[in-house]
Amino acid sequence: MTSVTPQERAPGGPGGQRKREPARPTREPPGRAGVPTPVVLSGSRAGGLAQRPVDTAMPSAGPLVDTFGRVHDDLRISVTDRCNLRCVYCMPEEGLTFLPRAELLDFEEIVRAAAVAHRLGVRSVRITGGEPLVRRDIVDLVRMLAAVGFADLSLTTNGMGLATLARPLADAGLQRVNVSCDSLQADRYARLRRRGDLHRVLAGMAAAEEAGLAPMKVNVVLLPGENDDEILAFADFARRTGRIVRFIEYMPLDADGAWQPDRVVEGARVVAEISARWPLEEVPGSKVDHAPAERFRFVDGGGEIGVVSSVTQPFCGTCNRLRLTADGSLRNCLFSDDELSVRDVMRSGGSDEDLATVFRRSVWGKAAGHGINAPGFVPPVRSMSMIGG
Repeated sequence: MTSVTPQERAPGGPGGQRKREPARPTREPPGRAGVPTPVVLSGSRAGGLAQRPVDTAMPSAGPLVDTFGRVHDDLRISVTDRCNLRCVYCMPEEGLTFLPRAELLDFEEIVRAAAVAHRLGVRSVRITGGEPLVRRDIVDLVRMLAAVGFADLSLTTNGMGLATLARPLADAGLQRVNVSCDSLQADRYARLRRRGDLHRVLAGMAAAEEAGLAPMKVNVVLLPGENDDEILAFADFARRTGRIVRFIEYMPLDADGAWQPDRVVEGARVVAEISARWPLEEVPGSKVDHAPAERFRFVDGGGEIGVVSSVTQPFCGTCNRLRLTADGSLRNCLFSDDELSVRDVMRSGGSDEDLATVFRRSVWGKAAGHGINAPGFVPPVRSMSMIGG
């Protein structure tokens, strides 16, 4: 069977406030109240529609929509910039300065901001870091967020603390977890993560499944010459365990500033290698959701893998995500330094309506794309651990 390759996605443009390439339209049906209607521009890439910004005022009601018609209903909440590992593609081994604890949002502030987002149409929340399981009393925060009523409440973790916390987290209302794991070889895992224990992470995965935190996704960042020879091993891992392995392209978000374009293992290569061994087909309906991963299932029914091709096949045109940093700043894009502080609004006595305005302003200011591949691209000042994945 011929191997499949990821579908075409519209390119991004430069970061920050610089001019960006047009994005593909939102997959929301056109014509919704307060939502700009997508328009097709000539010169778009095959398989992708483009959309020009609308010349209207920021809406004060309806969904969180930007000038390109993208509706935002997914919020990533970072609860700490600290981590108990030092992955080579994320944090330096020594010397990183962490936020003073007084600058972090407390649980009541996190939940208040989340509740405002929920009233504005946010339906999915993912708790991130740093490593969220190092935040003291994280189970209490999960319980508080679960009470808000989100349709989906999940958490991304390196898995080091998952074996002991999986059951309490599930009992508190967490629905599923993503676990980062970049090698199935214990010595290599330790080298890439600089700390940590692969066997402890695998035990955490098992505990999470036993607690009902499923479906589980296992995130793998591929680095050339480091772990890209494990593509088939991870595919086999997905087939044996039923866990969804997602291969993620290395992004320019490392604190060391070592990222270079030639350090990216392309998602298309991953799909081709796996499909040559175990034929793949696209998961039906996967092109019409907002998930960053392109999803593929094994033709013989052996499970599922995904590729997150943020660099080589940007999906900015359908992005529906906002991020709240641990110190209370809203970011509308991983790669933009534009931030608006909800912490300052809350600590200065602002109302929930004031918070809603901050959310709307953040979304309305979102540019068409991240621009990683554009000349002059400058990585954001904050690294991934400081932003939240």
